[in-house]
Amino acid sequence: MKILVLNGSPKGKNSITLQTVLYLEKVYPEHDFTVLHVGQRIKAYEKDFSEANRALEDAEIILFAYPVYTFIAPYQMHRFIELIKENGVDLEGKFSTQITTSKHFYDVTAHKFIEENCHDLGLKYIRGLSADMDDLQEMKGQKDAESFFEQLMFSIEHDIYMCASPRVYKEKREIYRPILENTPKESGFDVVILTNCAADDTNLRNMIEDFKATLPYKAREVNLRKTRIDGGCLGCLRCSVTGKCVYKDGFDEFLRNEIQKANAIIYAFTISDHYTHSSLKLYDDRQFCNGHRAVTEGMTVGYLISGDYMTEHNLQTIVEARCEVGGTYLAGVATDEVETTKSIQNLSQSICYALKNKCTRPKNFYGVGGTKIFRDLIYLMRGMMKADHKFYKEHGIYDFPQKQKGRIFMMYIIGFLMNLPSVQKKIKGQMNEFIIAPYKKVIDAAKPKKDKY
Repeated sequence: MKILVLNGSPKGKNSITLQTVLYLEKVYPEHDFTVLHVGQRIKAYEKDFSEANRALEDAEIILFAYPVYTFIAPYQMHRFIELIKENGVDLEGKFSTQITTSKHFYDVTAHKFIEENCHDLGLKYIRGLSADMDDLQEMKGQKDAESFFEQLMFSIEHDIYMCASPRVYKEKREIYRPILENTPKESGFDVVILTNCAADDTNLRNMIEDFKATLPYKAREVNLRKTRIDGGCLGCLRCSVTGKCVYKDGFDEFLRNEIQKANAIIYAFTISDHYTHSSLKLYDDRQFCNGHRAVTEGMTVGYLISGDYMTEHNLQTIVEARCEVGGTYLAGVATDEVETTKSIQNLSQSICYALKNKCTRPKNFYGVGGTKIFRDLIYLMRGMMKADHKFYKEHGIYDFPQKQKGRIFMMYIIGFLMNLPSVQKKIKGQMNEFIIAPYKKVIDAAKPKKDKY
C-alpha cells in the first residue's frame, strides 16, 4: 500500500520518531513508504503546498509521525493540518493512523488531537502507536511496532476503523456585544491577557473588552499574532544546558519579562481544529526554554474561550492538566456558549478572589502523574538537564517514595504483625478506628474561624 508519512518533527530525518517508521519500512518492504518532512519544511509548505497536495491525494494511508510537544503535536504539525484544511485537500475515505515517541507525558491528548482532526478531514482513523523514546532499541519495542503495523494492515483489509463521535455544534453563533460598564481600577496586581485574537474575530474581541471593563485591575493585552516569534521549537535541547533558546528573536526575555512576572494570566482564544490557531501552539512549544521547570507555580490562571467548549472534551483535559502540572490555580473558564456576560463576570470575580487570597489547591491525577513523569526523567538526565535538575532539587520535587525509609520500615512491621493470628483476633473490627485516629486528633485541635464573607 502507498503510505504517506507526515514527519512532524523539526529534526527531519534525524527524528527519533521517524526511526520507528524506517524500521517498519525495512521489515515490510512490500509497502511503499513516502516521507514528507513537514515539521522541518513547514515554512516552504506555507509558500507552496502543491507538492504536499499531490502526495496527500496519491496516498492510501496517511501516517502522522511526531514527538509529543506540550500536550499535543508540535506547532509545525499543527500548522500543516491547518494548511491541509486551508487548501481544501480531499482525503475522504483514506485511512489514517499515527506514531509518536515521548516519555508518555500526555501522549493521550496528543493522539486525541490528531484523531479528531482526522475525523474532520473525512479520514478513516485507526488507533496509533504511542512509544517511549527508547522503545525501538529493545526487542519488546520492536515487536510492539510490528504488532501495531500488522494490526493496521488487518484493520484496513477488513475496513475496521474508529467512527467519529457525534458532536452538536451551534449552526450559527450569535455575535456577542460588549455591555459591561468600566469598573474603577485598583492597583496591586498585574494581569496579562495572552491572546491570538484575529482582526476579524468579533466575538473574542468583545469578550476581551468586557472582561477588561469588569475586572477591577488594569489588564494588559499581549497578542501573539503581533509578537515576533521566528519559528517553532526545534527540539535541539540547547536550552536545557544553557538556559537560552537557539533563536535570536528574544522570545525567552519576552516570556520572562512580559508574561511570567504577572500575577495572573488570562488565555483568550477561539477554538479551531480542536485547539486554537497554531500561533498559540507556537508560543506553547517555545516555552520549553524553561525546560521542565514550573516557573509559574502559584500563579492564577483563567480562560476566555469563544467556541463550542462543552463539546471539546480533549481540550477541556488540556486546559485543566496544564494548570495541574504547572502548579497554577485555574480560577475558571468563561465561554460564549451560554450566558456569556455572566460567564465573564464570574471569571473576573474568581480571578480577584484567587489573587487576594493567594489560592492554591492540591494536585489531582493530572498534576501528580505528570509531575512524576518529569521527576523521573530529569533525575535520569540530570547530567545534561542541569538547570532542571537544580530547580527540582531546590523545590523538593525529588520526592521518591524509597526515601521515606521510616514509613517503609513501619509498614513492614505492621504487615508482619497483621499476619499473626493473635494480633488479627485482637484488632478485629478496630482497624478503621486505628486508621482514622490521627485525623481525629487534627479535628480535635481545630479552632473555629470567623467567616469573612
